[in-house]
Amino acid sequence: MFKPEGIIAPILTPLTAEEKFNEKELRSQINRLINAGINGIFALGTNGEFYAFSKEEKIEIIKVTVDEVKGRVPVYAGTGCITTQETIELSKIAKELGVDVLSIISPYFAGISQDDLYRHFSSVAEAVDLPILLYNIPARTGNNIDYTTVKKLAKYQNIIGIKDSSGNFDNTLKYIENTDPRLSVLAGSDSLILWTLLAGGTGAISGCSNVFPELMVSIYQLWSQGKIEEANEAQKKIRPFRNVMQMGNPNSVVKRAVNLLGHPVGPGREPSNCNKPEIDAALLKVFELYK
Repeated sequence: MFKPEGIIAPILTPLTAEEKFNEKELRSQINRLINAGINGIFALGTNGEFYAFSKEEKIEIIKVTVDEVKGRVPVYAGTGCITTQETIELSKIAKELGVDVLSIISPYFAGISQDDLYRHFSSVAEAVDLPILLYNIPARTGNNIDYTTVKKLAKYQNIIGIKDSSGNFDNTLKYIENTDPRLSVLAGSDSLILWTLLAGGTGAISGCSNVFPELMVSIYQLWSQGKIEEANEAQKKIRPFRNVMQMGNPNSVVKRAVNLLGHPVGPGREPSNCNKPEIDAALLKVFELYK
């Protein structure tokens, strides 16, 4: 079964000034990231603004992503929806389009129990024959996937791991230490990449890789070479940027940063644009640190 590892980019979804999908720029960003050494392209993650697109738009974004990647790296696609039925339907379409791995976020908005989460993910695993990476981001969904639930879900061989964006390292450790060694655990918080690797994780889905792909890839590469001190220096370099991300919706700040670096990925879909003078000024100051 497929094993997710390395630095995977939750690629931005470029838009025009009118907030229409910009296919040409998505293709450009895919090549930019792959050329930087990224180990996977993840369409329709949080940084890809999955929450902002219709089903039809999501299908088009996935289709273009698979076409442009051309098998050079694995393609992940976020197909998690609020309901189980919608999630299964979109996941089956993603499989038909040639996606390698499904990323399934826990249902959001609805208040649900661990038993509900177990039934949801079990139903998807039984219905779609593709590797599935669970996605835990309780600050956005209101639902934390408990490690005991992940342990139960490990009985499904096509559930291959979990991305933890809780920001709680103890939660990540519980996934690593108390579930199933077969499962891959990936950092979802860029400040915890090296620590997740040192604890037994296999990589990260890194929003910052849209901005600094070579730097983020270097954390994993240096760690894999046993150069821990150098990996730690690379890890520490992203702190100033991470601080700026807190000035607005984090993934919208990431998108604004990529624009300021000269890549026309366009606005975030309103109401979360983060096109503000104070954010721009802070980002430009951070960029000076990397020259």
